[in-house]
Amino acid sequence: MDALAAVTGHARALLPDHAVITDRARLRTYECDGLAHHRVVPGLVVLPETAKQVAAIVAACARHRVPFVARGSGTGLSGGALPHADGVLIVTSRLRRILAVRPADERAVVEPGVINLDVTRAAAPYGYHYAPDPSSRQICSVGGNVAENSGGAHCLKYGFTAGHVVAADLVTPDGTLVTLGGEAPDAPGYDLLGTVIGAEGTLGVVTSVTVRLTRDPEAVTTLLAAFPGTDAAGAATSAIIAAGIVPAAIEMMDALAIEAAEAAVACGYPPGAGAVLIIELDGPAADVHAELATVTRLCADATELRIAADPAERELIWKGRRSAFAAVGRISPDYIVQDGVIPRTALPEVLRAIASLSADTGVRVANVFHAGDGNLHPLVLFDAAVPGQEDRAEDVSGAILDLCVTHGGSITGEHGVGVDKAKYLPRMFTDADLDTMQLLRCAFDPAGIANPGKIFPTPRLCGEVPRKHHAATEPPAAAEIF
Repeated sequence: MDALAAVTGHARALLPDHAVITDRARLRTYECDGLAHHRVVPGLVVLPETAKQVAAIVAACARHRVPFVARGSGTGLSGGALPHADGVLIVTSRLRRILAVRPADERAVVEPGVINLDVTRAAAPYGYHYAPDPSSRQICSVGGNVAENSGGAHCLKYGFTAGHVVAADLVTPDGTLVTLGGEAPDAPGYDLLGTVIGAEGTLGVVTSVTVRLTRDPEAVTTLLAAFPGTDAAGAATSAIIAAGIVPAAIEMMDALAIEAAEAAVACGYPPGAGAVLIIELDGPAADVHAELATVTRLCADATELRIAADPAERELIWKGRRSAFAAVGRISPDYIVQDGVIPRTALPEVLRAIASLSADTGVRVANVFHAGDGNLHPLVLFDAAVPGQEDRAEDVSGAILDLCVTHGGSITGEHGVGVDKAKYLPRMFTDADLDTMQLLRCAFDPAGIANPGKIFPTPRLCGEVPRKHHAATEPPAAAEIF
């Protein structure tokens, strides 16, 4: 009996028939995450319902040295949940209980399959919400948010997932269930919880998460400002931050992104706008009132300025932004979602450079992003049915990441590295940096079975002496171990 068959036998003994998937047609349901141009059919899919079941499956994988990948809702955009063809895909969507909501402690305890927005819904009756809010918050899971250290529109003021998780239960790659962090504000010892958050499932599988809840603000005001182009919108963004105001969110969409959103959801943004800013202010009512006056003055170059009169108008303003990624499908059959970061003051220069790249190559790029913290999400459009278009789109996508790094930024802000950006990691880090990261990974996973093939462009064998790698001469085993 081969190793995968042995693990399949363990899974069948542990789980009901419907929770163990081996039929190829059903396996193909899980062949990619939200980044659909990377596809691998998994060898086996399991759908456990308890942490003990997850631990038992991982232990079986460790015993037979079978790789495993954890997957939540599958909304990731870097190929982080891409399956292994000879491995097990552990789908956590059935671990979806909200175990506790404790407003007195400002905490909630949830399983990894709980949908992001459902945490806020559970906390709302107590006057609280869960602050990290990816655009996919209606479908993305908390476990996936932890794996990618997800952000969202309001991370400008409230920060990313890492700032809102105080504890987690983790199944380590040998099948041991451990607890990281705790109820104390700052647990002693190494920050193992911080190491796991954003590790993209390469250090184990999270089975429970204790999150911070945030008190609802007294007042919220949302503005939509239309500008002739991205230069003017970027200048207004920098001016607002320079004035000492930290809005809950500042989001920007360019003309092409607006066109897509209008086609998809008829959001009613000002016609002919070269760019729009969505600016949200929250906090004590007196502070919001004063900040609104300042923001209105700093948006003097806007061709139109709307202030939401009620929650319904606020939701309509946000509707176009939250639908933007999917909406691009209305104007292009295929597209690559990028996720670079730049200093906020470099926005005008980098956006002009992206426009030049687009004009020179004939590859359209729609820009929709978190302007307040410089987290770009350029959508590189192409038609895979036309020979050469996908390659040109990949080239433009890589050139945009080069722009980000050149301007002092990063190749990813919240979508992770996964398989999609692994080849770009050496543009940010030295060989010594990468070796140090992989030594940490080996400490958690010496067998190299947890989400192999992700993050690192050239994998290392645990136990080997760090050295400079040359991908063309690596032995086949090194390419398979991670």
